[in-house]
Amino acid sequence: MQTIKFGTDGWRGIIALDFTFDNLSVVMQATIDYFIKEGAREKGAVIGYDRRFLSQEFAERAAEIAAGNGIKVWLTSSYTPTPAVSWGVCSLNACFGVMITASHNPPSYNGFKIKESFGGSARPSTTQKIEEQVIINQRSNREVLIKPFKTAVEDGQITLFDANKSYYTQLKKYVDIEAILQADIKVVVDPMFGAGSGAFPLLIPGCTEIHTEHNPLFGGQAPEPIFEHLQELSALVKKDNYQAGLALDGDADRIGAIDENGEFFSSHMIFTILIRHLYERKKLKGGIVKTVSTTRMVDLLAEKYDLPLFETPIGFKHICELMLTNDILMGGEESGGLGVKGHIPERDGILMGLLLMEAMAMSGKTLGKLLNETMDEIGHFFYNRIDLEIAQSTKEELIERLKNSPPDIIAGLKVATKNFKDGFKFIFEDESWLLIRPSGTEPILRLYSEAAEPAIVAKLLKAGREVAGI
Repeated sequence: MQTIKFGTDGWRGIIALDFTFDNLSVVMQATIDYFIKEGAREKGAVIGYDRRFLSQEFAERAAEIAAGNGIKVWLTSSYTPTPAVSWGVCSLNACFGVMITASHNPPSYNGFKIKESFGGSARPSTTQKIEEQVIINQRSNREVLIKPFKTAVEDGQITLFDANKSYYTQLKKYVDIEAILQADIKVVVDPMFGAGSGAFPLLIPGCTEIHTEHNPLFGGQAPEPIFEHLQELSALVKKDNYQAGLALDGDADRIGAIDENGEFFSSHMIFTILIRHLYERKKLKGGIVKTVSTTRMVDLLAEKYDLPLFETPIGFKHICELMLTNDILMGGEESGGLGVKGHIPERDGILMGLLLMEAMAMSGKTLGKLLNETMDEIGHFFYNRIDLEIAQSTKEELIERLKNSPPDIIAGLKVATKNFKDGFKFIFEDESWLLIRPSGTEPILRLYSEAAEPAIVAKLLKAGREVAGI
């Protein structure tokens, strides 16, 4: 049994190599051992799954183990978005939830996300205790307790349920669906063959959707709504004159978009215009939470509206913790995970897509016009990220070097401030910045940059590669 480590959101691994039924069983037993102390036998658990290879079978095994430990289980009757499972934990007053998904990872991966009783991602303190429980169980040869699926269903210990029903009801309460329908906004949605398939046409009748069929290979690419993966959506927006394109990741908790010109509309842009929409049109207030890799536009809007601003390491679990302890209007990260006040402390790509449509409906403006309106007030920003393969030894050497002797000048620009909260962020005198962040779970080095001009962004990313020696 390998060492189990939870990353930014859950434990993930390559199917049949790391993510096996045996490993899943060990992790699920440890998860249950922890949550039994939190009242799992009295309150039960919710388990859901996405459309990846063997996700349903993995979810059923997790349910069998919960049942074997005397825990009542609500298991989704079909694939479902992660935020629907999170909402289910809250609406059913369950002790915890498990979602079988590898989110936006490549098709060869699957994963195990834990949701706590408040409906958000398990906090770092919780996952640390579960990691420790795995080790304790391994050392003591803890038996994995299993009750056969068919028997548990017949006994009523496992109940199949439609997680989407209550979740969609909540979305309809949060967003003015009638205003969207009356505005007759022409939008096309790409769920990227994932668990969000079917959501938008059901909520917004007449909405067009592509890539809805079940395809565990996700069309040959990772179901991540980034520019490189949305070329077909972009072409369709331009060809058929859609006002916008919306895209969801594999488990529908993240969002990406295409504006009316077929241009990629990043999570930074989405975050920016939704803060304004929530504050100015929906009259909501509260703090703003961003991760270290997120745009400065968020900082400037928080300053403009006199809203408290918090910054966290990457991973929505950190944002979630602040949403639990503070009055937070909106929290978000660069990867497209965004959450809002009055819902669950959780990323929700479907809700964000609906809010974008609501912003368009209430303002009478397109995404591009909404962004330009805001940038004309706070300044224009350009952003890019590149992912590079890196050997483990090279990654370790780079981390050590940047910790001990970080550069003071990069690409000819003097470093004004250093932020090593998560990775190595260098902020320059003109407020442009470069973040060098080795992945904690993959052999990947991520470089992020933002500046007032695209040429400066390109220059900083090139310099980042040179600093990394790649």
